[in-house]
Amino acid sequence: MLALVEKPMTKDWTKKAEDIASKIAEHAAKHDADDSFVAEGFAALEEAGFFTALVPEEFGGGGAMISDIADALRIIGAACSSTALAASMHSHIVAVAMWRFKNQGAPTDGLLKRVVAEKLKLVSSGGSDWLNSAGKMEKVEGGYRLTARKAFASGSTVGNLLNTSAVYDDPEAGPTVLHFAAPLKGDGVRIEPTWQTLGMRGTGSDDVVFDGLFIPDAAIAGKRPQGEWHMLFHVISMIAFALIYSVYLGVAEGARHRALEMAKKRPHDPLLAQNVGEMENRLLAARLALRRMIEIAETGSPGQETTSEAMQCRTLAGQAAIDTVAKAMEVAGGAAFYRKTGLERAFRDVQAARFHPLQEKPQLDLTGRVALGWDIDCN
Repeated sequence: MLALVEKPMTKDWTKKAEDIASKIAEHAAKHDADDSFVAEGFAALEEAGFFTALVPEEFGGGGAMISDIADALRIIGAACSSTALAASMHSHIVAVAMWRFKNQGAPTDGLLKRVVAEKLKLVSSGGSDWLNSAGKMEKVEGGYRLTARKAFASGSTVGNLLNTSAVYDDPEAGPTVLHFAAPLKGDGVRIEPTWQTLGMRGTGSDDVVFDGLFIPDAAIAGKRPQGEWHMLFHVISMIAFALIYSVYLGVAEGARHRALEMAKKRPHDPLLAQNVGEMENRLLAARLALRRMIEIAETGSPGQETTSEAMQCRTLAGQAAIDTVAKAMEVAGGAAFYRKTGLERAFRDVQAARFHPLQEKPQLDLTGRVALGWDIDCN
């Protein structure tokens, strides 16, 4: 395995991830088969302190680096991709909050402390919102009433807070996106079990529906013009996808491992060796792209150039992971078509790498605009 980055050791999160992976691998097929949430995986993560790992030690957390948790997610992703992907959504929110507190003086320390004290599990709606956001905020005395449906809310089954946003039609500033954390339990909130999908079936990424939920003024963490790039999104782009795409590298590595186990039992064949060589090339491409994403996350400065490069790596890592699993299917041969091998599940799960922001075409547009010196907010 290619080392991702050199880093000082904090706690052995890699060893913890290996222990967790060995415990939960047997449950992955069951959750895939019945669309059920990966409860055993989240229980194992909580017992190991994973959900507080990225919180600074001075706040009672584990003080892990992004590269520590990226490596852990990679290992867990090879065993149970749904556990890893759902966990990456919590992790990237914590990582962004940590970076903003340390580097921008943002008042995110309260959230970080609550993650530890209240054992919070955070859920993101970023993939279904992004720059335009969705949902409506109506101004009322002391705050707003939220009406919205948020899709792809991974971990919503057990989550406590949804980090999300919605649009307020400001009479002076025009459409304005408000950012806040909304509770996932109580009056005005319901979770609709909509998550019947091609892959990543155990993530519990159901729809969260808000029907007039009151959001107090004090809960509004930020405001921005709708549809425009904001510094917050440059920070998210710089950090979040290194963690999320570590999962897909793990899926690819798990598929490669299973395919090689099957191929080694077959007679020597030059065509087989060439197919394995192609699989190895695509896996190396995914590893290299992810290594650069982690370097950017840990050492970069947010801005449009950094966002462009991080998103290029997101496209390259995702496509290479998908290609690796497809080639693993070919290496394994017809046996890969059977569920018992786990390869067809990996093939379905890795397809989700296509759908996180920025998808390939928007990424190409952004990268081209940055290279040309054009305004990235104009159509």
